[in-house]
Amino acid sequence: MLSSPPLLPSPAGALNSGALGDQEPSAEGGAGGLQAPANRLRDGDDPKVRRYASTFADLMEMRAEAAAVAAYLDCHEGWFQRCAAPMPVAPLGRNGYRLTLGRFGNFGFEVEPTIALELLPQSEGVYRIITVPPEASGRVEPGANRLDGLYDVEFNASLQLDPGGEGLTLVRWDLDLSVWIRLPAVITLLPDGLVQSSGEHLLRQIVRQISRKLTWKVQEDFHASHGLECPPRRRAQF
Repeated sequence: MLSSPPLLPSPAGALNSGALGDQEPSAEGGAGGLQAPANRLRDGDDPKVRRYASTFADLMEMRAEAAAVAAYLDCHEGWFQRCAAPMPVAPLGRNGYRLTLGRFGNFGFEVEPTIALELLPQSEGVYRIITVPPEASGRVEPGANRLDGLYDVEFNASLQLDPGGEGLTLVRWDLDLSVWIRLPAVITLLPDGLVQSSGEHLLRQIVRQISRKLTWKVQEDFHASHGLECPPRRRAQF
């Protein structure tokens, strides 16, 4: 479990008590043919909704030709679930996954954020991972909408394959993450600058920990599955 406190504050009891109630999601057409909720926080004008954003970049050195790396990445149903562990992962359709990031706490609130991702097919050596609503898969678990309306996440990541010389491929990983949060009334009483800076700092910590672990594990998993010696870890480009 990650040790950083979360960016997404919600009363801890609401996660289990169902106090927020189940809400029926409304939907409209979204990216990749999937459905996106029409009542996303990012589209509203509620003054209690705050946006936080962070970016991350990393580089994986793969000791194999680009074709071998591409073949590995294409079979995401294997490596994604292995490399995301110990974070719980549940498949969502053919190209999607529901990923639980862990339980975090901040300002006296606690939440266990879950994000649904779609791994898009390769396009000219570039792989993209985007956010999709869990409702799009038709496999929403009972009570999954209890946190609907509290936070909204936009996850945009790309992996680009670049030749690095004979028998070497560089995989460049970039992530842009934005989170919209409907802050509890008690949080809005704090100084505005403190709320914004604290949230952005916590989001950067979470993004760095999760992204670095994921990229390292993908690099190690690829080389282990191909019987190759894994290169040393590089320092992430924040």
